[in-house]
Amino acid sequence: MNQEKIEEGLTQFPVCEYAFINIADITFLDQVRYICKTECPQYGKSWSCPPAVGTVEECKKRCSQYTGGFIFTTIAEVNDIANMEETLATRMEHEKITRQVRDLFAEQTEAMQVLSTESCAICKKCAYPDAPCRHPEKMFPCIESYGILVTDLAEKYGISFMNGANVVTWFSLLLYR
Repeated sequence: MNQEKIEEGLTQFPVCEYAFINIADITFLDQVRYICKTECPQYGKSWSCPPAVGTVEECKKRCSQYTGGFIFTTIAEVNDIANMEETLATRMEHEKITRQVRDLFAEQTEAMQVLSTESCAICKKCAYPDAPCRHPEKMFPCIESYGILVTDLAEKYGISFMNGANVVTWFSLLLYR
């Protein structure tokens, strides 16, 4: 992996902060998954969410098969951070950038797992659990669905996640080998 080439390519995208990470630094917690189960209305309704992504232990095992990682953020300003409709409307731009960053990495890696924001919203109604995902090349499981404590990872690598009162910080994590 040519990190310099990756960093040069990143300049064409509105990435706020990023870090190349060690897979061993990722904290996996069942408590993160518990939040999915008890607080997220998408639990059990999407291929990008639990239980479809597997247990936290299965997700950890899947992630440990990669040799490196890359975490990055984008930010979006909103008028009212409490307005979920307005806040979530900014997510699709982050997902577009995540696909572009994935493509940049794909030029130099043999395998990759991309994790991103919240539940996938590509289809109006997900095919889960009745049929396979219609767009597996576009769908990125949620970072938290894997049980990953993203704020811990951000702190370990000096990435801000509180960027202002009405600023949304979106995270994506790419694992590669």
